[in-house]
Amino acid sequence: MVTTARGRAIHFALCCVDIDVTGEANFTAADAVDLLAWKHAIFDLYAEIRASADPESAWQHWRATRDRKYRDHPQSPIPADARASFTGCPFLEYDPSWRTTAVVEDAASDRRHLRASTGGAFSFTRVGVAKFTVQDVEHELELAWNDGYGGGIFLGFTDETSGTTTYGGAFNPSCSYDGRWACPLAPPSNRLTVPVLVGEQHPLLSTSSPRPMRGEETTGCWA
Repeated sequence: MVTTARGRAIHFALCCVDIDVTGEANFTAADAVDLLAWKHAIFDLYAEIRASADPESAWQHWRATRDRKYRDHPQSPIPADARASFTGCPFLEYDPSWRTTAVVEDAASDRRHLRASTGGAFSFTRVGVAKFTVQDVEHELELAWNDGYGGGIFLGFTDETSGTTTYGGAFNPSCSYDGRWACPLAPPSNRLTVPVLVGEQHPLLSTSSPRPMRGEETTGCWA
């Protein structure tokens, strides 16, 4: 979660698109209804997390709910034939020292095309930067407005563990689990200079996630 300078919490839209074997978007009316239900469920989940007075319990609830959605929901990034055997995303233990609140500041608008996991590109417009401190190191990450796919803010990033171990309190994008999804990759400017040694781990570390995304590095998304 990112909080603006005015104290408003921001949550981010699902940023991946289902594609077929030809590389074209594969999105039906049923998919639209399922995706809307998915977004409502995720928004409700974060409302419950914000209302909790116990951060660790809230994190455990977030993790358990995500695992259940990944196993049962039609919009799950887990391949359909692997969902029945999916036992959950690999995680490291909760570490409160990594909790932080970011301050969002304006930035010059800059339209750009971010490379996609499938080799194409997604159109985004930079709208601001999120500034925060973790492990006594100050960082900032660019916030990019998704010009397509229903809008939403994309906060993709990499860190010193990218492609090998973890994504901290963030999550791996859908294309990490199945190549049928096309996901925008983090811009080079959004690289944390510290290893994030908490939270969700790389799907390759889980025997229940058999088809990770192609590419030299995966991208974390913060929510």
